[in-house]
Amino acid sequence: MKLLDGKVAFVTGAASGIGESTARRFAEQGAAVMLADVQTAEGTRVRDEIVAAGGQAVYTDCEVSSAEAVQAAIEETVGRFGGLDIVFANAGVNGVWAPVEELQPDEWERTLDINLKGTYLAVHFAVPHLKRRGGGSIIITSSVNGTRTFSTPGAGAYSASKAGQVAFMKMMALELGRHDIRCNAVCPGEIRTEIGTRTEQRHTESLGIEVELPQGNPALNHGKAGPAEVADACLFLASDLGRHVSGVELYVDGGSSLLR
Repeated sequence: MKLLDGKVAFVTGAASGIGESTARRFAEQGAAVMLADVQTAEGTRVRDEIVAAGGQAVYTDCEVSSAEAVQAAIEETVGRFGGLDIVFANAGVNGVWAPVEELQPDEWERTLDINLKGTYLAVHFAVPHLKRRGGGSIIITSSVNGTRTFSTPGAGAYSASKAGQVAFMKMMALELGRHDIRCNAVCPGEIRTEIGTRTEQRHTESLGIEVELPQGNPALNHGKAGPAEVADACLFLASDLGRHVSGVELYVDGGSSLLR
């Protein structure tokens, strides 16, 4: 028997990186997975590959900062698969990294709209369905930035959104515990994904924030990993292996953030 047999999972940001890897892992372990993203070509590729491997997956376009889009995607999930058990609120952006006086209000809003509001919307619309199932697991992708490290120059909006996600997670863990709904966050460190290529940086060198480890990084694998390491942590939190774990931020960084 697989760890997620009979479960239904909703994954945002599922077309690439951590979302893709976790969606594949969930499907391998028996879950039916709704892949929600705005990258249609990549999302349909992931869907086709999961199905070809014998899994269950559907792709839907979903802009996570839109209440209407998230509600429609959740309802489509329940309509297709008959319920909902696991929510992985993973979609996120680095946004713009710049000194605070240069960071524009619309740039701040976009980062928080996707990272923090998008997390809230996924939970908001999913919770009634989780309650109908008698419980479930909510997992949020936060980060070491804003929760354990503050050494990324210019990342004020990003770090604020990631810290906000952890605070929201802990409130939800208490609010939803009586309904047997667990809520946790994964906090990845340096993970090999494409998110960094979509980051705009302006004059961050002027801030003078730099961390140097003259003896090298003694953490596991020098603190570097791929999306699969995060996916396995998410599988633990989604499955009955994590049945008594709630309100926890799980750092997936090999211990590297302890140095910074």
